[in-house]
Amino acid sequence: MNTDKAYLLGLIIGGGVFGNAEDVFSIHLPYKKWGSYLENPQRAGEIAGDILRKVGQMFRAVYNLSVQYETTPGGTWKILCEGDTTPVKEDLAYYGIACEGELRGNADISRVVVDLVDDNLKRRFIAGLADTIGSMAKSHRRFTEEHQIISFEIKGYNFQFVCDLCRLLYSINCIPDQINWNHPNIHCANDPYYSQWNKGFKLRILLDQYAQFGAFAFRTKAETSNENRRLQRERHEAEACETREINVTPSTVHPAENDARLPETIRGGHYIHFRHFCAVLGCEHAPYCKIREQFNHLGEIINPFPILHKDEYSQIENIIRSDSLMAERNYRVSNVSIASLLTIYNDERNSLLYGDSYNNGYPIAEILQAVAYVIAEENELAGKRPRGYLQIIERHLSENNDLSVEVRMPDLLTPLVIVGNGRGALIGAKNPEVYNRLISISPENEYKILVRQITEEDLQNAR
Repeated sequence: MNTDKAYLLGLIIGGGVFGNAEDVFSIHLPYKKWGSYLENPQRAGEIAGDILRKVGQMFRAVYNLSVQYETTPGGTWKILCEGDTTPVKEDLAYYGIACEGELRGNADISRVVVDLVDDNLKRRFIAGLADTIGSMAKSHRRFTEEHQIISFEIKGYNFQFVCDLCRLLYSINCIPDQINWNHPNIHCANDPYYSQWNKGFKLRILLDQYAQFGAFAFRTKAETSNENRRLQRERHEAEACETREINVTPSTVHPAENDARLPETIRGGHYIHFRHFCAVLGCEHAPYCKIREQFNHLGEIINPFPILHKDEYSQIENIIRSDSLMAERNYRVSNVSIASLLTIYNDERNSLLYGDSYNNGYPIAEILQAVAYVIAEENELAGKRPRGYLQIIERHLSENNDLSVEVRMPDLLTPLVIVGNGRGALIGAKNPEVYNRLISISPENEYKILVRQITEEDLQNAR
């Protein structure tokens, strides 16, 4: 192993795609708008120069391969590596990586990491990954432009790859800021009917942290890193995972928690925070004590029903009919004053409505989001998302203060139904005493949470 080979292995594992041809493979650079020659022709020219001068020279020196490139208007670049590919395949086979299809979805980098015996080799391998799958789009940030991020984008369900990469970064003091795991509890924590949850992994690092400990080989990537960091007013240091605070918000139980594509260690569990995955996977940096503290009130943060689901009215009706627990309910229909709901929210934002005890009921904040969705004009929606739900409600009330909304209240605390304007919404109740009975801990892993399906008997017994 030397520094050039370490870089090329990172580049190949990050973007390599192998087909049946013996004399060529490709490396995909999914740069999107950042790399589009239509969006930024100067940068596109610099990317081409990086490929030919840096990547091309290394491939010739290490593997005796020639390099060409192709690009699309959408910003996807493809490096074509041509010649006798046997040495590349032998190296990958030595590290236990099969040269089949897109590598990063299934590659095991644990053997590669063993050969990265010093920080310089590690930095060069990580640079190869950063030049392929490291995105620095300005949309990758922590809340505002003040915290600029590099995001490693990884397809598939290779949790171990992400875990090994995170450990590798940690070993050079490049502490990741966040991991968005490819799991429904991360990508659709509020809605069990959202099926497009498999958005891949995003391993995010503060750019200040990466600039100090990581590296790029592409000049274009390094320049963009500097440009983005100039948007910040201050430098930012990452905090070790062991000492970071954990802010947990309620999440729904999603049927895809049992998806067969998830690794067995993860499959079947419910996860309350992205660092909860780290604990279940056995990472030495996971904040085990802080995760365990959350187990004292799981009934408050895990909901077997949708926290909020919005859709066309016909789809809401289909969901209710296809769910035996909801279909068996008797609903009391009321036209509720929207102004009165807004007053309740302004008086106490954590209010619970229509419950049968002091600590259960439907959260007013979710009720108002549903109200905004069903009363909104089409131009006030971005898909199913109201463009500022309180502003929509206040705007409509300014035109008609007597405005009301149809609310259907079930006889047990299954989801509340709000309908209007050809749309509808389902809102799950907070009901911690009942939900707590559904939760157990896996006998195989003391940090893995299991949640059984709720039944009518569970709700009846709570009365």
